[in-house]
Amino acid sequence: MIDDGAVSNRKPVYHLVVNGKDISQIVRPLLMRLSLRECRGGEADQLDITLDDSRGNLALPPEGATVSLQLGYEHAGMVDKGTFTVDEVEHSGAPDTLNIRCRSADLRGTLRQRASASWHGVTLGQVVRDIAAKNGMAANIDEALAGIKLQHVDQTNESDVHFLTRIGRQYDATATVKKGRLVVLPIGSKKNASGKEMASITLDRLDGDQHRYHVAARDSYTGVKAYWHDPRKAKRSGAVAGAEGNVKRLRDTYATEADALAAAQAEQARLARGAATFELTLAVGQPALMVQTPVRVRGFKPEIDGTGWLVKTVEHSLDDNGLTTRLEMERMGGGVVDAGGGEWDLELDQPSDDEEVGAELGWDDGSQE
Repeated sequence: MIDDGAVSNRKPVYHLVVNGKDISQIVRPLLMRLSLRECRGGEADQLDITLDDSRGNLALPPEGATVSLQLGYEHAGMVDKGTFTVDEVEHSGAPDTLNIRCRSADLRGTLRQRASASWHGVTLGQVVRDIAAKNGMAANIDEALAGIKLQHVDQTNESDVHFLTRIGRQYDATATVKKGRLVVLPIGSKKNASGKEMASITLDRLDGDQHRYHVAARDSYTGVKAYWHDPRKAKRSGAVAGAEGNVKRLRDTYATEADALAAAQAEQARLARGAATFELTLAVGQPALMVQTPVRVRGFKPEIDGTGWLVKTVEHSLDDNGLTTRLEMERMGGGVVDAGGGEWDLELDQPSDDEEVGAELGWDDGSQE
């Protein structure tokens, strides 16, 4: 674990182990760039390594090789960032470079194979445990999600990853695999893959290098409507999350009213989160930051500082300029702070009546005393 107080040393360190062999010392003088992108849900984490092969003596790694990464700072400790499998190798030049792309080892193999299965009268927890057992994994599912009763659900010629992502979307949950465990958690649950609570962190503008805030009028939807097949009426009926009016309609037809309402509520939550996004690049990287971390920021605009953020993707990059961390965040539950009361004042701090704007800006009006 990284000691935040020791990060001031700012000398990045890493350990790379390939097929059980530590190659850190061999790679160090050749490393041009290392980047790790961590994602939420069924998308695999991706590790990219670029090496200088101008001497032409580097052997190409075999496809399927196992790569483990630890990343941190000297005297501050390192963070275990997981195990990956070599998926792509590219050699180019001149000057000659070797590019190695790896993806999460846990999201390969049987999880990607197409399969068909059906469950009837079970809980979501049982479905997750069945899939985990089939793939030789343990299951870690949120208690509330595990208790959801499913009347009927089909997996039809689709991979386990695709199926779990689809079911997770219906219940606003994320399904991923970490260290041999199939983990299903509500989005924004503040728990990590081990089930431990993740403390909210505060990032100051001085920590950052670049930022981008974007807000969209997606909240113009008054609600979301999903349809289900009502056997008593022999027709489709609708379930609404929110209020009638300008509703977003989902295409799928669900088996029960409860399933339809859950899907509508999940989409409503996604719309609320996606209405505001915030991207921040930390000049001094923080490798301990991970997906699903709740974040508060300060030193920006009131609307940005007043919003609770949830990390959606993290990218750690290491090169000659040091270690940086780029965060893509979305709004957590609740609204963006409205600092203007519906009116737009171009200047946040207005001068008083007896102050001259020119004097405030340091302009000389040319008058003589």
